[in-house]
Amino acid sequence: MTKHPDILRIAIVQENPTVGDIDGNLALARKARADAARAKADLVLFTELFISGYPPEDLVLKPAFVAACMEAVDNFAKDTNDGGPGVIIGCPLRDKKGLYNAAALLDDGKVQSWRMKVDLPNYGEFDEKRVFDSGPMPGPVNFRGVRLGLPICEDIWGDLGVCETLAESGAEMLLVPNGSPYYSEKMDVRYQIAIRQIIESGLPVLYANQLGGQDELMFDGGSFVINNNHHMPIQMNQFESAVVVTTWRRDKKGWSCDDGVKANLPEQDEADWRACVMGLRDYVNKNGFANVVLGLSGGIDSAICAAIAVDALGEERVRCIMMPYHYTSDDSLQDAAACAKALGVRYEVVPIEKPVEGFSDVLSDLFKGTNEGVTEENLQSRTRGTILMAVSNKFGSMVVTTGNKSEMSVGYATLYGDMNGGYNPIKDLYKMQVYRLAAWRNEHRPSDCLGPGGEVIPKTIIDKAPSAELRPDQTDQDSLPPYPVLDDILECLVEKEMSVDDIVDKGHDRETVERIEHLLYIAEYKRRQSAPGVKITRKYFGRDRRYPITNRFRDR
Repeated sequence: MTKHPDILRIAIVQENPTVGDIDGNLALARKARADAARAKADLVLFTELFISGYPPEDLVLKPAFVAACMEAVDNFAKDTNDGGPGVIIGCPLRDKKGLYNAAALLDDGKVQSWRMKVDLPNYGEFDEKRVFDSGPMPGPVNFRGVRLGLPICEDIWGDLGVCETLAESGAEMLLVPNGSPYYSEKMDVRYQIAIRQIIESGLPVLYANQLGGQDELMFDGGSFVINNNHHMPIQMNQFESAVVVTTWRRDKKGWSCDDGVKANLPEQDEADWRACVMGLRDYVNKNGFANVVLGLSGGIDSAICAAIAVDALGEERVRCIMMPYHYTSDDSLQDAAACAKALGVRYEVVPIEKPVEGFSDVLSDLFKGTNEGVTEENLQSRTRGTILMAVSNKFGSMVVTTGNKSEMSVGYATLYGDMNGGYNPIKDLYKMQVYRLAAWRNEHRPSDCLGPGGEVIPKTIIDKAPSAELRPDQTDQDSLPPYPVLDDILECLVEKEMSVDDIVDKGHDRETVERIEHLLYIAEYKRRQSAPGVKITRKYFGRDRRYPITNRFRDR
């Protein structure tokens, strides 16, 4: 290890812990420290709450869980008695004063210091104030003669002055363990936050970010260093595990980091695709599913979900079932078969005429004297959902459900039908995003994706008008405005919380806007019962947007 007092080698660990897997996370940490030791690191920096996994939510209210996490940190601390690198690692901490989101400094075989998170986020996907206590304003920790500031994630995002306090109390650099979830264009936001703290504190920032999927949240990594002259010497990849050793030098102006890894970050479409893929992969693998099954209808949504599933898990772990009825077109049959062939998945055709007609016969006396309509259409969808759930129960496969954000917004989905499933990789993608990403995937295959290259979603699927095919000659636009119009209205209502008047001022028809707003509100009960999916936009249904189901407000 470096003995020169003006050189410090800090390893950034960008890894994929699992919430609740204390032993597994400790094993990951030990391996990363061993890798860092071989690379001659002096100090190893892990991400926020690495030992428990992040976010642990109400798990930290269980005393046995917190005690097990702290015991793991104590055991890890003993490893540092070997003369190798010290460690900074995130862990929940309980003491006589409270329960904290904390980071521990380990060196010389013991826990040298704890630092507690001061600024607890309580917005969007975060609700840490309901489980953690706020820590006291911190001073720096002393590591082998260097005073390190350890603000934890929100401590650099908020306005409580944590970084300024650290600078005023003698910190020489800011090492920031983060659990910052992904959404489109999030990297630019992180850079702006870091630069603001550099300006206010005068200190360089090392920003270490978690990797991996945790339920709805996707942590993309992308760890980086920015010196106090605003130069960025280190940029790690998004969506990739890595241990990167950074070299820091101290002169009369303070500490700065040498140039090192400079990853070329993915463009937006690639980043969104890889977030969907990693989110599904981690949900399936971390929850112990051997494989997945989905209904392949010949439409764009099921086709892109099949492609994401193959990229995430490999073709041998994906099973697709086409379930035709009277209204299923020959084009859809051909397109579904072509998509399955391109992806190399197991593909079967299970006609649903007999079970649908069986339901119709059973209900005929109850429905006597009524006209056929949406109820009869939904029997088709619910029959398909029942078949997929039967396959799931019989073979242990998780059902991938396939509704996009546009449909989920306005309730254009059948509860206990096409909404059946364990996870939805496109839940937070609007319909036009689905089309764009499908076309993008046909031209690109990221290196971490397991599916084939080339056209994996037939162009005929992308080009044809979307339809649920529940009645003759049906298209989505029979009951919805064109998707470019719908998506823009929804983005205004959901992401931006704009008023109806302001949306109309953008050029939209008032009657259409008011109808979409009404549909958005009355579909809340469906969304509450929907499968989780990957957060891609700034306003994800569920964690980010929590509207009441019973709600009579309308913006008129």
